[in-house]
Amino acid sequence: MNEKDHLEQEEIFSQVLRAGRRTYFFDVRATKAEDYYLTVTESKKFTHDDGSFHYKKHKIYLYKEDFSEFNEMLKAATDYIIEAKGEEVISERHQKDFKRPSEINEEAADSSTESFTDVNFEDI
Repeated sequence: MNEKDHLEQEEIFSQVLRAGRRTYFFDVRATKAEDYYLTVTESKKFTHDDGSFHYKKHKIYLYKEDFSEFNEMLKAATDYIIEAKGEEVISERHQKDFKRPSEINEEAADSSTESFTDVNFEDI
């Protein structure tokens, strides 16, 4: 197989999802026996102090005998998250003014002590 044939084999089907600093690649590839499988790659961009950057990639291989069970588990996990936390994104990265519940309680405690006025009973 020459290089051109190899590249064409690599590009059977591909989709890209850009999500902030992360990019997800969904690529259909072929085995030597010409059966198809899926690779899912997460690529995350890291920037150094000097402005240069690099990418870290993580890849999973998913074969069609696992598709059904994988889909069921993915759906169950994502449904659980949406039911438990809703669809709104709640995180420090996405909301600059995000505060954890413990931080809100600390602020409330701090503000209640700040509004306290010292009373000297000799003044009464």
